[in-house]
Amino acid sequence: MKFLDLAKVYIRSGAGGGGCVSFRREKYIEYGGPDGGDGGKGGSVWVEVVDGLNTLIDFRYQQHFFAKNGQPGRGQQRTGKDGDDIILRVPVGTEILDEDEETVICDLTEVGQRVLLAKGGNGGFGNLHFKSATNQAPRRANPGQAGIDRTIWLRLKLIADVGLLGMPNAGKSTFLAATSNARPKIADYPFTTLHPNLGVVGVDNVEFVVADIPGLIEGAHEGRGIGDRFLGHVERCAVLLHLVDGTSESVAEDYRTIIHELEAYGGELADKPRITVLNKVDALDDEERELAKAELEEAVGGPIMAMSGVAHLGVTDVLRALRGRIDDDRVRQKPAEEELPWQP
Repeated sequence: MKFLDLAKVYIRSGAGGGGCVSFRREKYIEYGGPDGGDGGKGGSVWVEVVDGLNTLIDFRYQQHFFAKNGQPGRGQQRTGKDGDDIILRVPVGTEILDEDEETVICDLTEVGQRVLLAKGGNGGFGNLHFKSATNQAPRRANPGQAGIDRTIWLRLKLIADVGLLGMPNAGKSTFLAATSNARPKIADYPFTTLHPNLGVVGVDNVEFVVADIPGLIEGAHEGRGIGDRFLGHVERCAVLLHLVDGTSESVAEDYRTIIHELEAYGGELADKPRITVLNKVDALDDEERELAKAELEEAVGGPIMAMSGVAHLGVTDVLRALRGRIDDDRVRQKPAEEELPWQP
């Protein structure tokens, strides 16, 4: 299934049905009077967060959502049928934006949230409503209220506990594959990851979600590369894991490049808690490892961690450090494994 995190949608609520002009004409009833019913209400357009979705791919194939109009009123004081509502079902973390792609209408972060996007029109009054002592045979009725047309954007920001950052080929996908059941594409060329990946990581009987996004390069905030398009997916993370390739010739420069792009992106991303890790240390000898670690510590201005996702060196210590930075209400207990009966 292709990952899609931005979709343009056209919605329209239903118009209300018109009121009816009708009079009672029954045998043996001398004074019938008006009996025109009201029109039905038009259907509304709602958006609702449901479980089990992690992409907006459904809106790639259907962009128009039009609610039903209310039916007009009828004689014998019969009210028209209301139009059916339409519900847009979206994954957790979806933002609803106005047509300008900047104004946030609502931010949906919990399963079950439900927001009204376009209210259906009210039905018009039938002539029964206009009967009075001085106007006992009114011959007018109200038309139904028109529906609402609007264009909106759906933007998905994945809700994860940890976000992975780094240059292309820094080992982010390898780390995700080594610590979770996720199976992202891994290869020895840059930009192997083209779409965000999610994985559930477990350590010390707790679990949390890790998001891997495509690598960033210098000038990403100006549109270079593809990683800047997915930075929104790590905005909601509690902590960022910054992986630096230990085999790079300029470890400190790679670190500064990512930090510069975070600051240029704006928002609170640059101020989020970060853990910096020197990755791929298994490919270095002791002297090279100490030199790279010292160079990175000088650039960071504090202690860093070292690990190797391929060789599983230091991975558990990194996971425990991440667990310590995540709020307790965001992690969940790891389900206990059931012991299966022995079979020959």
